[in-house]
Amino acid sequence: MLQCPTDNITAIDQSNFWDPEHGINWDAHRIGWSISGGCALITLLITCYTVWQHCRNYTVPREQRQIIRILYMPPVYAIISFFSYRFFRDYTYYSLIEVAYEAITITAFLLLIIEYVAGTSTDHTTKGAMARKDKRPLPMPFCCWRYRPTKAYFMYTVKWSVLQYVIVRPLASIAGIVAEYLGVLCEARGYDPRFASVYLSIVDFISITIALYGLLLFYGLTKEELSDKRPLAKFLCIKLIVMFTFYQTFVFSMLEGRVIHETIYWSETNIANGLNALAICIEMVFFAIGMGWAYPATEYRTSRPTSIWKPLWDSINYSDFIKEIWGSLRYYVTAAKERRHQRDPIEKEEKPTFATAFGISPPVGESGSQLVPSSESAYDLQEMNHHDRPYDGRPAYGFGAPQHSYGSDSPQTAGFTFSPGPGPNATSMRHNLP
Repeated sequence: MLQCPTDNITAIDQSNFWDPEHGINWDAHRIGWSISGGCALITLLITCYTVWQHCRNYTVPREQRQIIRILYMPPVYAIISFFSYRFFRDYTYYSLIEVAYEAITITAFLLLIIEYVAGTSTDHTTKGAMARKDKRPLPMPFCCWRYRPTKAYFMYTVKWSVLQYVIVRPLASIAGIVAEYLGVLCEARGYDPRFASVYLSIVDFISITIALYGLLLFYGLTKEELSDKRPLAKFLCIKLIVMFTFYQTFVFSMLEGRVIHETIYWSETNIANGLNALAICIEMVFFAIGMGWAYPATEYRTSRPTSIWKPLWDSINYSDFIKEIWGSLRYYVTAAKERRHQRDPIEKEEKPTFATAFGISPPVGESGSQLVPSSESAYDLQEMNHHDRPYDGRPAYGFGAPQHSYGSDSPQTAGFTFSPGPGPNATSMRHNLP
């Protein structure tokens, strides 16, 4: 089996950080070690204070559990980057663990803004908030297609576009760790098709692109409802961390062999990885401060402080992620089954009627049975068999026709009611005077 050459130099520095005769043995590596460790500690303290404030004012659990998960991002990155700097020979393992938390943060952010949007409707549900939205085009580059936010598939599709990343990214990290252990990952070789790194990068790129597109789609649709929540600042605190780590890795890799040269104990790749880890540790101090500003606990202030244990448990209990994933999968499976059930190849094609032409639904009689239009454009009183025609949430006639549209709110039939006529195939229509 083809093996990737190691990035590490065989020689190992045998000196200690503390020398009894000369004190601290300072060199460039140990200075960076101290700086990265100090910055990681500062990041952890800042985040602990912000999280503690939310825990003591835990008044809206469905929102704050997601906020606390997002607040964990800077210390997670800082601590893992410190260990990847300290144990630079195992840098790849730490970096793969680090990026897996990005998926958790992005998913938590989506669920957070869904809760924000739901709070703006009268019934405090996302469905109620989406009822105010009209049909509109998709963002670039799919602006030629239009979508209807009021449809059930919209919310499930948006959720699944992000939730798939919380599945794919950890699996890609696990696959990368196994490939690194077997010596076939070879990130330093770039996009060499003989090694696993290029394929894992493609999978990760497609998955994160879909997740961010779904997130931006939902944000663009609901930015008016989110205007008082500073959603852009909240999102940038997450996305800038990802962007900084990505572009830094690219820049330092480009400097290998040009500005960065190997030493006795460290290869060019070791030094580039160490500089990237050191830069992340320093940056996370500022991101931790920015997170505290973008996700303040003052919005949830209460006169009676709450216990910190339930919030901490909620933040590491990912059962809500599992429920959302299962709910989305169940919706798609159920929808697919219903479409197959409704498909009847031997059914005769019905002629268009008045109702189908104008996209309106048949009226409902006093006994609860539907008045179905016949070919003569009259309404026959017929009982609808539920098993023959299950309701799947779509309009009965036309595109976008509301169900039970023969009420006072129907523009097609305002001021009219329909009732069965004396004949078997005729109805009479009378005008309702105010």
